[in-house]
Amino acid sequence: MDACTLGDLLDVVGGSSVRLLTAPAGLSVPVTEAVLHDPHAPLPRVPGALLLAVGVRADAAGPLLRAAAEAGMSGVVVRGADGPVTEAQTHGVALLAVAEDTAWHQAHLLLAAAIGARPVPSGSGLGDLFALSDAIAAATGGATAVEDPRQRILAYSTVPGQPVDEDRRQGILGLQVPPSAENTEQYRVLFGAERPVRLPALRPGDLPRLAVAVRAGGETLGSVWVIDDGSLAPDAEETLLQGASTAALLLLRARAAQELARHHSGDLLRRLLDGTADPAAAGHRLGLESAVRVAAFVLDSAVSVPDAERTALRLLDVVRLQCEARYGRHACVLADGVVYALLPAAGERGGARHRQLAEDIVRRAGQALRAPVRAALGEVVPDLGGVPDSRADADLVLRLLGPGLPVASVDEVRARATLLRLSEVMDGQRELTAGAWRRVQAYDAENGTEYARTLVCWFDAGCDMAGAARLLSVHPNTCRYRLRQAQQQLGIDLDDPDERLVLWLQLRTLGGLTGAG
Repeated sequence: MDACTLGDLLDVVGGSSVRLLTAPAGLSVPVTEAVLHDPHAPLPRVPGALLLAVGVRADAAGPLLRAAAEAGMSGVVVRGADGPVTEAQTHGVALLAVAEDTAWHQAHLLLAAAIGARPVPSGSGLGDLFALSDAIAAATGGATAVEDPRQRILAYSTVPGQPVDEDRRQGILGLQVPPSAENTEQYRVLFGAERPVRLPALRPGDLPRLAVAVRAGGETLGSVWVIDDGSLAPDAEETLLQGASTAALLLLRARAAQELARHHSGDLLRRLLDGTADPAAAGHRLGLESAVRVAAFVLDSAVSVPDAERTALRLLDVVRLQCEARYGRHACVLADGVVYALLPAAGERGGARHRQLAEDIVRRAGQALRAPVRAALGEVVPDLGGVPDSRADADLVLRLLGPGLPVASVDEVRARATLLRLSEVMDGQRELTAGAWRRVQAYDAENGTEYARTLVCWFDAGCDMAGAARLLSVHPNTCRYRLRQAQQQLGIDLDDPDERLVLWLQLRTLGGLTGAG
């Protein structure tokens, strides 16, 4: 497994938690661990480590940077808004900063979890939580469960012989705590407490609970619950406190691993879309080695959205969440304002599931972002080597979408997409853009006539006069008169099928006219 780099670390915890002040050796330097500085002990030689400048003011950390460089460390973390950037660049070590009010033990916990994280090939990365649940259950004497803040059960103990109740059984079966008003009140009490709390049984036949919130750096990560049948160990509360501390580290590490895996898969998808990744290697890493299609999602450019960049990132979150809910671990990426997702298409017939997913995302994202979202589905391709082609299809379809057509696949708009592509091919090619169509449009502009539209409607109606008249909402004689005048005044030979075809194609593509227009 590749070592964690400074870039990987910042992908996980960068931003408001940890800020990069300078990285003179680049972001690819390895980061092996986070070390707390002890002002009263010699600096250990720990190659690749990040040194947390405990007891040293940020503006006085210059000597510590030199010492860290001599010890082979990758960087130094200071606390506060500023730091000795020039000294860091001189000594070739990275300089990072955490907020002034961040406790050093919290910063160490956060960085250690992120450094210890690795991209995971599958699953949630929460396996150690099951071992922790068993350890807490054995030490306290009560069946244990670990939950996230949304009351989803992440892990549970399997120690034989411990009493359980129906709430426990139902929760484990659905991996979700059964909702109720009583539960809501208990969670309010739990998350408002600093220590473990004892909570009464909610219904006859149920058992009381001993529970504690799991926190790190002021953030609530979840909770740990122990069933209390009256025979818990005397030190159960202290055991649970220690267990919550360990759970915080495991949850941070799992979250960091998931974020790092998302970053790697997103970068891989970006290279697949560009055609610069090896399809076979990418398929193995993404777990997609058969038919796929590219889905593209974008904010409607016709609507002004405040802070469009941030809204696009939120759109990425919505797309990723919905795709992961249906397909598990998933590759999504934001590129040039468009969110791309790679959808497995093996066994997919007619694209009904893909279209339903796109419609759901458009609806949910529109509600969450309060801005209209459009979705396009490219062609299904047999393997990852065809991803650039499917992406090109999706990009083309995006240009055809609007309020009346917020979601479409390339198959649904094939004719319009073909005409749009033809217009791009023809545009700029003199031999393809020359001809009678220019004379027709120029004459209409100068004289207020509608010869161009009349011709297109007649062509679209299969050269049927009555059909053209219906499209134009005029009498057939009017349509006939216009066509005769166009021939006489502009020298158009409508009896020549080749000239009719070229004129129709140029008016539809280069002139932008339609029979319905």
